Amino acid sequence: MTLNQVIEALLFSAQKPLSARDLAGAIKGVGDADELMPNEFSRASEAQVAAALEQLKVEYIEQARAFQLVEKAEGWQLVSEPAYAPWVRQLFPAAKPARLTPPSLETLAIVAYRQPITRADVEAVRGVAVDGVLQSLMERGLVKIAGRAEVPGRPLLYETTEFFLEHFGLRDLDELPNAEELRRRYLPSAASAKPATPAEPPQPPAAPESSDAAPAQD
Repeated sequence: MTLNQVIEALLFSAQKPLSARDLAGAIKGVGDADELMPNEFSRASEAQVAAALEQLKVEYIEQARAFQLVEKAEGWQLVSEPAYAPWVRQLFPAAKPARLTPPSLETLAIVAYRQPITRADVEAVRGVAVDGVLQSLMERGLVKIAGRAEVPGRPLLYETTEFFLEHFGLRDLDELPNAEELRRRYLPSAASAKPATPAEPPQPPAAPESSDAAPAQD
């Protein structure tokens, strides 16, 4: 028995992704309740577990297995290869959720790259109201309320969820395409969405009038 095989058994049995820390804790926990049961992996460190995970990942690729080991935001998980999706889908005949509409994808992208962000700022970028779209994204578990902005009125702030990362196969937000470039790009905000009123040109001085004339009104 090897450390890799123990980790493989844990990943196979788990109902959720497991981090290297989760795996190390499970491995070291064996034998705590039964002192007669030896645990030759009790000294396995988190670093050793992480190295074993990377090794298993490579082995599955080299062996062209029908599954792969992927690292998600909340840990590592065994998943089937996408190429086998047509057959695997036969085990799950339930109706698939509706695909995201273009307005939903646009709104989600703005939130993802500029979070936390207010609804007004999202609307300033898109140029349309997004109340319904944001509500739909929240119902899908892709967006959540992150607090309130420290500005007059204290509007709600929105950000993406852990499920957003899992849904799009990301470990963290830095894996978003062109993340650094798009975060630096200028986008209009609610405060600057309306163009400033151009200053009126200076008016020539009015001709002298009689002293009892009423003052001009702005």
